[in-house]
Amino acid sequence: MMTTRNSSFFKYDEMTWDAVAELPRDTPLVLPLGSDFNLDLLADQLSNPPRIGLLPAFPFGWRGSGLEVPDVIFGQYIFNLLDSLRDDGFSKVFCLAPQGLDPQSGFLCGNSSAVLRLPHKSLYQSKLFLPADEECEKVILMPIGHTEQHGYHLPLSVDTIIIDSIARGTVSAMPTRSCSLPVMPYGVSTHRSSFAATMNAGGRAFEDFWVSVIDALAARGFDRFYLMSGHGGNSSFLVNVVKYAGERHRRIFCATAFLHTSGRVGAAALEKHRASRLGGMGHACELETSYLLHLRPDLCRMDRVVDETDFVATPDYYMDWIEGGSLVANPPWDDDTKTGAYGAGSMATAEKGRLWLEAAIEEKADHVEQIHEQHIRREKRRKEGYGLWGKFI
Repeated sequence: MMTTRNSSFFKYDEMTWDAVAELPRDTPLVLPLGSDFNLDLLADQLSNPPRIGLLPAFPFGWRGSGLEVPDVIFGQYIFNLLDSLRDDGFSKVFCLAPQGLDPQSGFLCGNSSAVLRLPHKSLYQSKLFLPADEECEKVILMPIGHTEQHGYHLPLSVDTIIIDSIARGTVSAMPTRSCSLPVMPYGVSTHRSSFAATMNAGGRAFEDFWVSVIDALAARGFDRFYLMSGHGGNSSFLVNVVKYAGERHRRIFCATAFLHTSGRVGAAALEKHRASRLGGMGHACELETSYLLHLRPDLCRMDRVVDETDFVATPDYYMDWIEGGSLVANPPWDDDTKTGAYGAGSMATAEKGRLWLEAAIEEKADHVEQIHEQHIRREKRRKEGYGLWGKFI
């Protein structure tokens, strides 16, 4: 909780979904572009209400952010997120933008009434590029979390906290081989109407945004990318991003994975340390709760855990962290959970969270090396004129 002269600010993503459901619908909610705004000035612009909710900062994408995408693509992503809040009944929903944002941008012209503008310290800094040009021979990690419900006992920020920690750990383990963009706290949730507080960037807007990010970086000479998701709802859309990017940029290597802690290293660690049976790991579960107990125990409400493992399962469609079966479907969440949780959160421990984080970082570090190897070996073939490449070079 932060307090200004007349208003108190709360962090939206540190709340549980049921707490958001209880908020008065005239509570102002603000999504900032970047950080380091003067909260006193913000409170004044909003006429100093008693409470103001701050959503996680959107890290880049607008003009002057250091990593820009076309206005129309950036704007659609942002306004889909704001519409998520409006769909939940909130009447005072705003995007907070730097005062120096181009007033002729399509982003501002399209929804100027929903955009507040304040001075932002980055305006007084020299031009910043994300990532720095000298990182061009590294694998660029793109950690993408989400802001969504995680049952009664965990905050909305679970996916963002976890994937940010994994990305930071990977760069720390491989500083000469990888570099990370700031974590993106907003992804795709097609189930958002089931439980309050869940955001949704929209599948098509999400894909367009991340393809545009890769376009911008490829134009600057970057050629190795790893889209790392902390949220299952992002996964199918990230596969599309990888496919589109590979078609548009033939000299890059762009990859993703279903979820963290789910490959060769992660799967083995899950089996070694888990206490729950199949169905105990899905969402706000033994795995995610263990991660949060290790990373942010202050945000965990273990007295409010409700285990839910009554998923409607058949041999080829069931829920667990590493999903199984040959069927792909998307039934309503409220078919299988009453509280928003899938799995056995009560079986979580901080020690298991530590062990699984170590495994996830090891797994991602291995993926970074594989991406380097793939790119180097493929580029060597291209330069040698392998197959049809002699006709394209």
